[in-house]
Amino acid sequence: MRRFQAVLLAALALAATNAPAQPVPAIRFDASIDFLKLPANLYLGEVAGVAVNSKGHVFVYSRTGERSTVHGATAAQLFEFRPDGAFIREIGKDLYGFAFAHTVRIDREDNIWVTDEGTNMIIKFNPAGRVTMVLGRREEAAEPAAPRPANAPTPAPGWGSFNRPTDVAWDPQGNVFISDGYANSRVVKVDKNGRWVKTWGERGSGQGQLNTPHSIAADAKGNIYVADRGNRRIQVFDSDGGFLRQFTIDVPFAGEPNIMLGSMPAAAGTAGGGATMASGAPWAICINPGTNQFLYVADAVPGRIYKVTLDGKVLGTIGEAGKQLKQFGWIHEISCPSENSLYVAELLNWRMQKLTLHP
Repeated sequence: MRRFQAVLLAALALAATNAPAQPVPAIRFDASIDFLKLPANLYLGEVAGVAVNSKGHVFVYSRTGERSTVHGATAAQLFEFRPDGAFIREIGKDLYGFAFAHTVRIDREDNIWVTDEGTNMIIKFNPAGRVTMVLGRREEAAEPAAPRPANAPTPAPGWGSFNRPTDVAWDPQGNVFISDGYANSRVVKVDKNGRWVKTWGERGSGQGQLNTPHSIAADAKGNIYVADRGNRRIQVFDSDGGFLRQFTIDVPFAGEPNIMLGSMPAAAGTAGGGATMASGAPWAICINPGTNQFLYVADAVPGRIYKVTLDGKVLGTIGEAGKQLKQFGWIHEISCPSENSLYVAELLNWRMQKLTLHP
């Protein structure tokens, strides 16, 4: 019986992966690109992360500034804004763990979690803005690592450390799930007290394998959704890493060439093609809270957001690439505090855009 169930599960996953392109409607929406009110002489760089807490406060994690860090003259800054966009404060100014912003997330207790790709650290702040937990460790400036030859294999992943991590999520029990990331291509599970529990995944394209897990989210049941960007798919696991299903987003796009890249990139699997820039490759995902949950997924090309059921059915598309209002430039993180309210962080346009959907 178990063998039959395993075969059936694999067949269903394969069918979902190879499903034909789906004609879906465009979802009407309003947008604001001047929602955030920054003080004079304070600017955003590439907006890598955005999150919203239970009070409606908006947190923006930006690649900005000119400071000496592990990535040279770059830095990261974390800002907090009121629900109306009014500036409140900068959190963690000159923090040791800030270098190259990737994502910011808010847990159920309004703690603020930052994932920094440059320092290989995940940092937890309490609502007051004080550091209460650090996961991972940045490279010591006194003993910089010797450069590896271009053809050298990536060092084997270890416990207690990360290699260019990308995102964080939690299950209802408070366990922490980290997508780790560009180099390790795995998921790390840590309990609420910071103890490592387990890891799963390795680089590859098979079931349960990952290629640049770029974003991660959890549903109300504690299932873990991984944006397997390099494989152009989303994989779903239970909280112990057991594979549940996978699906791809295949929605036709008949618009003009992507104005920010010069032309539409070649399709994945073809000459010059790569999955990262393929239509439907998941750069950012989020799941709205509540009993009626949906998955929101953003790609870089053609630069749309997709509203998706948790079993992988695409219900609609939102926007496309561009530099104007209601267009997007490489959405790097989505925050979805409700089904019809989205906040999107854009790398290429150096901004955060607030969306109100009218499905």
